Amino acid sequence: MKSLDQSRDHLTAVRNAIRPTTLIRSPRVDELVGAEVLIASETFQYTGSFKFRAAYSAALRSPASRLIAASSGNFGQALSYAASLTNKEAIIVMPDNSAAVKVDAVSRFGGKVELVETQKVSRAQRVAELASQYPDAQVVSAYDHDDVIAGNSTLGTELAESAGDFDAVIVPVGGGGLSAGLICGLMQAGCPMEVYGAEPLLANDGKLSLDAGKIVVNEGEPQTIADGARTISLGQRNWAILQNGIKDILEVSEEDIEDAVRSLFRLANLKSEPTGGLALGAAVAHKDKFKNKRIICVVSGGNVDTDLFCRIVGCE
Repeated sequence: MKSLDQSRDHLTAVRNAIRPTTLIRSPRVDELVGAEVLIASETFQYTGSFKFRAAYSAALRSPASRLIAASSGNFGQALSYAASLTNKEAIIVMPDNSAAVKVDAVSRFGGKVELVETQKVSRAQRVAELASQYPDAQVVSAYDHDDVIAGNSTLGTELAESAGDFDAVIVPVGGGGLSAGLICGLMQAGCPMEVYGAEPLLANDGKLSLDAGKIVVNEGEPQTIADGARTISLGQRNWAILQNGIKDILEVSEEDIEDAVRSLFRLANLKSEPTGGLALGAAVAHKDKFKNKRIICVVSGGNVDTDLFCRIVGCE
């Protein structure tokens, strides 16, 4: 087990490397939700999403010179950039239907892209093949990894220090890396805010897991528009934190996800990817839970294909 001093030094190094989250207030968003809403946007983070926190933490700690990961795009970009900063190589396995903007970004940040047709070969299978091909490499999970969770905990620490007195924070859930890290950061800071997850209804394994008291696994990658939530299941490390640390996981329909992306753009002048719209989508769809409360909605990233974004928001 890593010593407390080592962990503190590591998290200090991560916080020195990242950009602080951007806090946004919009009275029009307050009216939409019926609550006082603070938007915590990670769209201005390096590589455009919270994943840089996780990726830099993992790359900084890893003794390997080559890192392999599966990603729908955001973690791939972040790990590619983090690898370049730490003099490592990154190989990123992505679905062949990944947003073009994310595939291009992985390459631009220096990563090698491996596209797979997930209906035939899972990303996990291709990662395993590459790990056999490069035995000196380290496989890094985008969410089920101690250093990834530690990196994400810096967001919780930031919110505890700078956001003020809020009742709850809503955070997107895919594999559970961000939500687990957020919980850890808030706990370490002694902050009592409740944490709610926001998950696509088409990829609601997290909610099903919470209700069942055990991890529920999807049969295949869910084809939700929120591509950052197209995970097979919650990670084991994440589940160990979420099963007792999260208040609830709120399901969000595809329509409500798109409405949230539009609302963030029109009411808060913020470009969000669909996964990033999950928290606001949950706040609106489940507004009875948050009426007249003070809540934080985490917008996890802004890396969205231009054509898709224009379709959702109605570009002219």
